[in-house]
Amino acid sequence: MNNRIKRSPLFYVGDKYKLMKQIINLFPKEINNFYEPFVGGGTVFLNIEAKKYCLNDVDRNLINIHKFLTENSSNPNKFFKSVEKIISKYKLSRSYKEDIIPNSLKKEWEKTYFARFNKEGYGKLRDWVNKNKKNAPLILYILLIYGFNRMLRFNGGGQFNLPVGNVDFNKNVVNALSNYFNFVQDKNIVFSSKDFRSFISEKEYLKNDFIYLDPPYLITASEYNKFWDHKSESDLLYLIDKLNKKGIRFALSNVTHYNGSKNDLLIKFIRKYKIHKINSNYISYHNNSKKEITEVLVTNY
Repeated sequence: MNNRIKRSPLFYVGDKYKLMKQIINLFPKEINNFYEPFVGGGTVFLNIEAKKYCLNDVDRNLINIHKFLTENSSNPNKFFKSVEKIISKYKLSRSYKEDIIPNSLKKEWEKTYFARFNKEGYGKLRDWVNKNKKNAPLILYILLIYGFNRMLRFNGGGQFNLPVGNVDFNKNVVNALSNYFNFVQDKNIVFSSKDFRSFISEKEYLKNDFIYLDPPYLITASEYNKFWDHKSESDLLYLIDKLNKKGIRFALSNVTHYNGSKNDLLIKFIRKYKIHKINSNYISYHNNSKKEITEVLVTNY
């Protein structure tokens, strides 16, 4: 196993990058087929060696970005030229290549000059997507990279509505993309966008298969948790019990306590399995305070 942890080029909310060294040491050493019903940005699968990867997320736009990046892994130069064409057209900053932000703007807005500089171009690109109703994976990826907290967010009318973030297409993005391309180009990967119930239930699992589950957390207050409810949690735990009865190895990431709230359903469920405490260091985006959180990895092996 490579000691250097690869990070997803989506830098997605809920990303496990900072926790991977803890989590990966608790994973099985030999994995036949690797299943991930909630793949998110993909940092976990990027650090797993398996014969086949079955990766799923209910967010179809997210999966389309993964597919697009995977399809471009054999020709990264073409991909980066396409990126450069768009960010040049919309006059977005590109510190990985050159610094085009005026010093006067940096002095006036010392901590937020990326957002100030990119606001107009980002808004025009976002308007183009919403006007033309074309959720092209490349455009959405660029909007995600320059967007606030790097999320994919749409309103009820299907309009992309994420504001610009104080971020940039920098060397970290390029390095993460290069690592992604290098990893996926020779891998057997199948992407899907299904409800987790369908994804988990329809598979025929084999010996040494492994399923990793990182669902939205019932008691936390993140954007992507808003569609997750008590029934979703209950259904997921029921399906995990079924996997266990079939002898399928699993690992579940979740939180039992969060800022005064506790997940009684989860706490009761995990008593029958192995519980590994994960040292997390989540910071609140609202006031930079450290969140009181008890994160666990639950396994049956």
